[in-house]
Amino acid sequence: MTHQNETYTGPKHAATAPEADIVVGVDGSRESFAALRWALAESVLSRQRVNIVFGWTRSWDLGAEPHDEEDWTRVRASIIKVLNSWVSTECADIPVDRASLVFTPVKASGPEALLEIGHRAQQIVVGRRSLGRVARWFLGSTSASLAEDATVPVTVVRIPADDAEQVEQDMEQAFVDDLPRNVLDADVESMQRHEGHKGQQARKAESIVVGVDGSRLSMKALEFAAREASLHQATLHVLYCWQLKDLGNIPGYQNAIAPIEVGQQTAEDTLAELVANARIPDTVTVRTHAFHISPAKGLIHAANHTSWVIVGSRGLSGLDAHFLGSVSKQMLTMTDCTVTIVR
Repeated sequence: MTHQNETYTGPKHAATAPEADIVVGVDGSRESFAALRWALAESVLSRQRVNIVFGWTRSWDLGAEPHDEEDWTRVRASIIKVLNSWVSTECADIPVDRASLVFTPVKASGPEALLEIGHRAQQIVVGRRSLGRVARWFLGSTSASLAEDATVPVTVVRIPADDAEQVEQDMEQAFVDDLPRNVLDADVESMQRHEGHKGQQARKAESIVVGVDGSRLSMKALEFAAREASLHQATLHVLYCWQLKDLGNIPGYQNAIAPIEVGQQTAEDTLAELVANARIPDTVTVRTHAFHISPAKGLIHAANHTSWVIVGSRGLSGLDAHFLGSVSKQMLTMTDCTVTIVR
């Protein structure tokens, strides 16, 4: 049996809808299908419900614009039928419990509906097509706007920019699949063979990187990442990027600049204390890393070596954020992996 939400007509006239644990926005694009696959694969591991949100606009070939509730009932039924077909065709290899799916057609477009519907969700999931980094920085994106305004974690699932990049990923995966069995974990290898081409976004994460700095939001991000690492049976890499000015008063160097070696030890001690005070399941393998580098540069570099980075939304504000960009914004615009911004 498939659940259906009540009609949502926009932030000013929102009807109360059944709350879903994961809210994902879909519109028929490749990036939204990547987000849908990611959300459904996540729900298989976590047993959460997924609220699949579709914004109706005049551009969709679903009949005339609805003028009354009877018209909207007809359009809503058509949209739900389409959403069901997308789940069947785009996510056929994901063993999701169809009873856990909620379909929510909305009379709205853009991030407003997702922000309203997902304001108490465990996370909101959207897709992003990889653009050139300069284009991403200056043009911005719906996902960046959503991550900035949301009150819950937002996961932005990245897909390749073009077919050439997809081919490169397929070639890399083909070589991985050819490795001897003792090189790959048996469960992961089985999943890779089963998923094939579509499985790029649904595969279990093998490692997760989370950035911490001691702030409340970074600790919230750490515990969010620890939960995901437990679900995915992934190694959790906790990254602490430091600069001397951020370490505060170092004993013995109140009136002098501490050597880098002393700063490194202080950073490692700080990181160890942060991890010790966090709620991390005993089953999670944790690796800690302290590096003398700015947070943005460190996390962007780390993103080259993992498929998922999680950070808090803490950063600059006002004009500084507009011209320089917060760490979270830089992660969304300058990296090519899936990113979760925790608020």
